[in-house]
Amino acid sequence: MPTRPPTTAPVLSGFSYLRPLGSGGFADVYLYEQDLPRRQVAVKVLPPALADADVRRMFNAEADVLARLSAHPSILTVYQAGVSADGRPYIVMEYCPTSLGERYRRERIPVAEALAVGVKVAGALETAHRVGLMHRDVKPSNILLTEFGVPVLSDFGIAASLTASGADELFAMSVPWSAPEVIAEHTAGSVASEVWGLGATVYSLLAGRSPFERDGAGQNTAEQLRRRIVRAAYVPTGRTDVPPALEEVLARALQRDPGARFATAGEFAAALQAVQRDLGQPQTVLDVAPTHWADAGVDFSDSELRGPVRASVAHPTSRKPSGAPRLGSRTAESGTPDATAAATRPAWPWLLVGAGATVAVVVLFVLLHLWRVV
Repeated sequence: MPTRPPTTAPVLSGFSYLRPLGSGGFADVYLYEQDLPRRQVAVKVLPPALADADVRRMFNAEADVLARLSAHPSILTVYQAGVSADGRPYIVMEYCPTSLGERYRRERIPVAEALAVGVKVAGALETAHRVGLMHRDVKPSNILLTEFGVPVLSDFGIAASLTASGADELFAMSVPWSAPEVIAEHTAGSVASEVWGLGATVYSLLAGRSPFERDGAGQNTAEQLRRRIVRAAYVPTGRTDVPPALEEVLARALQRDPGARFATAGEFAAALQAVQRDLGQPQTVLDVAPTHWADAGVDFSDSELRGPVRASVAHPTSRKPSGAPRLGSRTAESGTPDATAAATRPAWPWLLVGAGATVAVVVLFVLLHLWRVV
């Protein structure tokens, strides 16, 4: 992916810019402070070159999906999305200070933690797959750690949007963790390639390197890694505390043939849970969306550029609707009082008026008669 210079952080109402957090081929991430409620947030922004109408329409649909997915405990929380004053779509997200991409190369991650992360992220992927969304870039650096050290999967949505809009379909490729069929450009992403990516990620957490890296300078160029991935010859992690059962699970997830891998992310998680049981460890709960939740997914055909939602609750009022005819008004067509209003007008007030007038006439007549007599 060709590099590009980072863009200038946009001015966002209600947020104060602090500093850049990272930059990629198709988006920049900045740290802002939200004014109310007061908190630090990460804001992902599309650069101006990609902020055309088509991308913005896709962005709307993807932001909707992100908002639903962020209810999952192992998916990064999304607070809001919008378009900046200079026309750049952005997403405001939970700020996570570190990622597993920063940890696995510098420290030895315990087997128990790697298993727990694998099950949690598998639940996130399984949930995403059930609503029809592929992540397409599962790797250690996309697993962030919250302020409480909880792993959450990030970077959903924008990659899929750009893929759907006709951009380079291999946009989300990260060579060390990409499946052979993705490297060979046979697919931009599938459930099988997601299983591969998660298997490669768990392997990396254990081995301190991606599955097809080799020791020695000049041994891990992008082309060398591609050739090894396409052959997919599994090499054990090299850790003595990794049980053979776990090596077998990872070897199956990293099979060259997509059909030989675990059929779903949930199935991969179940295999990791079995290893946990064998080791006498607590079994990590697999959080997966129920069927009725997944079936109520976001409609990707809703691609209009939407504005703010208008309230639709009717409030009680004594004021007549602006279009309703007033009492005694004349219609534009006939020039006569509105018949409907006359038909619905109550009759008893006029009866009272008539009776009062009759009584007044009688009293006046009697008074005049008495005056003449006198």
